[in-house]
Amino acid sequence: MGSENEDCPKRKPQIHIPNHYKFKIFLLVITTNLLTFYISNGPDHLNLNSYYHSSTDQKLQLPNSVCDPTLLSQLKSTKTQLVKSNEKLTQLQNVLDSTRLLLQSLLIELERKNDSSTNGKDRKLPVDDNDDQSKAVSLELMLGVGSHTLPLGFSPRSDSDEIYPSVGAGCLKYQDELEKYMTYEIGGECPVDDVFAQKLILKGCEPLPRRRCHPKSPIDYVEPNPFPESLWMTPPENSIIWEPYTCKSYKCLIDRKNSPTFYDCKDCFDLEGKEKSRWLVDRGLDYGIDKVLGEKRKGTIRIGLDIGGGSGTFAARMRERNVTIVTTSMNLDGPFNSFIASRGLVSMHMSISQRLPFFENTLDIVHSMHVLSNWIPDSMLEFLLYDIYRVLRPGGLFWLDHFFCFGSQLNQTYVPMMDRIGFKKLRWNAGMKLDKGVDKNEWYFSALFEKPMT
Repeated sequence: MGSENEDCPKRKPQIHIPNHYKFKIFLLVITTNLLTFYISNGPDHLNLNSYYHSSTDQKLQLPNSVCDPTLLSQLKSTKTQLVKSNEKLTQLQNVLDSTRLLLQSLLIELERKNDSSTNGKDRKLPVDDNDDQSKAVSLELMLGVGSHTLPLGFSPRSDSDEIYPSVGAGCLKYQDELEKYMTYEIGGECPVDDVFAQKLILKGCEPLPRRRCHPKSPIDYVEPNPFPESLWMTPPENSIIWEPYTCKSYKCLIDRKNSPTFYDCKDCFDLEGKEKSRWLVDRGLDYGIDKVLGEKRKGTIRIGLDIGGGSGTFAARMRERNVTIVTTSMNLDGPFNSFIASRGLVSMHMSISQRLPFFENTLDIVHSMHVLSNWIPDSMLEFLLYDIYRVLRPGGLFWLDHFFCFGSQLNQTYVPMMDRIGFKKLRWNAGMKLDKGVDKNEWYFSALFEKPMT
């Protein structure tokens, strides 16, 4: 039991305040009231009510001193800098996010390589755990959209030592170049910046943005030669703009075949030279068109694609056999796309990094000569080969023509890669490239594959 006083309310102890403290409190109250009265009824710059537009919205109204033009200018400048800083922070956040994914992917890849060296084979990433599954997705994403270092080093064509797949990821890294590309007079004449634009494409900034300007037209333009004569006739000189190129005439381009200087497809513009006999003979690494078409029932090869088709001669040969071929080509110091179009053929200015602009299971044949080779990063090449598989119809043909590599890569890298894609092998020929000597161990291989029917 408690004490007898437990239920009685306790009296609060009284606090004794000395008289001199009471006097100070009295003075403080009087002073506060006087200040409040002065502020309420004094000048505008001291009236707190003037700091608000209304008692409801409580928005602060700047004092008159803030309306000084110099101060306002400084405030606007500060606001602009804050906006720019916010944009930079957003960009940095995007870079950090990408870097985080890339670092995560690199760690996963290192783990896979360590497991491979320990167990003798790659360990598959588990997919039953959500975290591990997300890591696997991140790795595939970064391989698909991240940068790839060029195996042969810096390329003057693209002015870079790396390449991006073209889902816009490459453009994010080259914003200054993009701004330069998009600087022009709206409705006026576009700058002749073909070389600059193509370097952006080769870096993976593809496709380029549309522009609201008019491309320069050739002076005294002449209509093309009539078809089918146009297939094997050199186009008129004034059919293209020569400014972006070293050569300023077709004669100069044709004479390149005699030059010791390296040029891409240096003899492609001479339609009376080697171009006249390409793909007519079937021997070793050189497959003949008629022999290849003979692999399928007559008339079932109707439409197709030539990747990196130079001046369009493969498409011309196929056109003679009633097969329509779309040719992709880059203008590497030469008007390849214009030349192809002048021959009455369809050209597409695009690099190997872009996803093929065709629906799946639609093309009868895909061909590529020389362009697909060991200069392409392995992972990017595998994505490209799967894309070729995607656009080919069941039973369609993939003609891989003169793929260049080193002997050490042939069986260790490319044969297993081709097996992984899933093509059926119809023909396969390999031969050593001897013009630089046996010690270089350089090889070509040509192959004809078929996409399975099921």
